[in-house]
Amino acid sequence: MSSETLGRSTGVASPGGAAGPGSRKRPGIQRVFGKNPLGAVLSAPYLIFIAVVFAYPLIFAVYMSLHDYFFSAPGAVVDRPFVGIDNYVAALTDPQVLQSFRNVGVFLIINVPLTVVLSLVLATALNRVVRFRTFLRVSFYVPYVTASVAVVAVWLFMFSGGGLVNTVLGPLAPDPSWLINPTLAMPTIALYVTWKQLGFFILLYLAALQNVPEELYESASTDGAGAIRSFFSVTVPGVRPATVLVLILSTITGANLFTEPYLLTGGGGPNGASTSPVFVMYQEGLQQGKPGFAAAIGVVLVIVVLTIALLQNRFAGGKED
Repeated sequence: MSSETLGRSTGVASPGGAAGPGSRKRPGIQRVFGKNPLGAVLSAPYLIFIAVVFAYPLIFAVYMSLHDYFFSAPGAVVDRPFVGIDNYVAALTDPQVLQSFRNVGVFLIINVPLTVVLSLVLATALNRVVRFRTFLRVSFYVPYVTASVAVVAVWLFMFSGGGLVNTVLGPLAPDPSWLINPTLAMPTIALYVTWKQLGFFILLYLAALQNVPEELYESASTDGAGAIRSFFSVTVPGVRPATVLVLILSTITGANLFTEPYLLTGGGGPNGASTSPVFVMYQEGLQQGKPGFAAAIGVVLVIVVLTIALLQNRFAGGKED
């Protein structure tokens, strides 16, 4: 039997010959749906969700930012002239917008490292705890699922002028107090957000720690490594993908800061020291009726966050060698 005849009977392409009948249909399907068509079908609902909830609003925000856009009654036909990058120039030269980006930069510098370090250390400790493990895990997670309004009331009581923290500090208490101090308002908000969201990131690290082989800790112990050395030599490299995820998620969450300064400082006070870009977007787009200007701020914020996320993924070692 010739190799060409064998190729036709088995559906396998012979050397230098044409492909078999079964292989003729695959390239077209694979070109559209990839190597696993069933996977593409199963993921289609989520892709549609992403397109509707994220992609379309982003594209529409870019459109708004390039026009003199304003809201109108449903069905009304109004002229929204193209203005190019005027909204971007106005946003990037507005002192309030620039201050809001500086404020959120201070927030991220405090919040992101604290979130990564504390969540990893606490997750490692909780992973080794035998007694009261469930109770401790739930205790850390409760603030994350508790309504912000209820938790904010506690923090306002603690960090007010005559609150618990100032009472404990006595003469060392700052004047003006924490949340009305232009220097300390944003760091205080960063501490609050770190504490409130810590439980979620602890769970991420706990899941990642289950994938670190116990044999690595045993080998490190055999080589004479103590607990601290094992932590830096085994645990930290073992949860590297989770660390990248925590970095990116905490950065995105911090960049979208709105509820915390709105509730804790009455809307960005004192004197705009805790204003965030999202809060400025709310003020300009809804209260002042300048949605095109607000959309330009949002697009700039997306670009900044994407750039930071790419740098984090690149330098934190998100990709395995």
